[in-house]
Amino acid sequence: MSETIDAGEIAKFEAMAAEWWDAEGKFKPLHMLNPTRLDYICAQVAAEFGRDRRAERPFAGLRILDIGCGGGLLSEPMARMGADVVGADAAPRNIPVAQLHAEQSGLEIDYRHTTAEALAEAGERFDVVLNMEVVEHVADPQAYLTACRTLLKPGGLMVCSTINRNPKSFAMAIVGAEWVMRWLPKGTHDWAKFITPDELYTLIRGAGLDPVDRKGFVFNPLTWSWSLSDRDLSVNYVTTSLRPA
Repeated sequence: MSETIDAGEIAKFEAMAAEWWDAEGKFKPLHMLNPTRLDYICAQVAAEFGRDRRAERPFAGLRILDIGCGGGLLSEPMARMGADVVGADAAPRNIPVAQLHAEQSGLEIDYRHTTAEALAEAGERFDVVLNMEVVEHVADPQAYLTACRTLLKPGGLMVCSTINRNPKSFAMAIVGAEWVMRWLPKGTHDWAKFITPDELYTLIRGAGLDPVDRKGFVFNPLTWSWSLSDRDLSVNYVTTSLRPA
């Protein structure tokens, strides 16, 4: 498989690596969104694998890959829920940040500086692949999603989130988040690489996966909070797809 990493995109996140766990820093938008996306992920995984979310370790026995793990904002809660977690990132500076925070939190997480393609070629397989806010940063989305499908066991589940491409997403994700609020450095996102929900479904099907759900992540500036929406996929959105058994 060819590598799909984009060196320019990796460099952007390398420069911000030390700030992953600063809730008021450059990753403030992800910290704000994290509870909502975690709720969606947990609901999808629990439903697919018949797990009780009220259990102490509901995901025990599941092997989960957090691809593009960054500092571990998703890897850590998955590990707390009992999953065997591999966190992978193509930006090498993210890995020691994630490892140190997991150690300080008393969590065992297998963090690796690697790519989806390298893991697939090594024969790694997972019950769940978390593919959150990554696909808009890769050089070849179709090849990347195909690698993610290869990483899934038959019957496995992928949760993939990204940003829609339209005037509203430019206004909110780039003008609002980067230029006005300065939550992220200018140039973090390339609007031309954003992917519409229908385009993503086509890419997912092209990778050999069956899309089964999609929801919008909607930000309310009045309550300063995020919520899930069945209808509003105009900016941030998330999908679930399955590898046929």
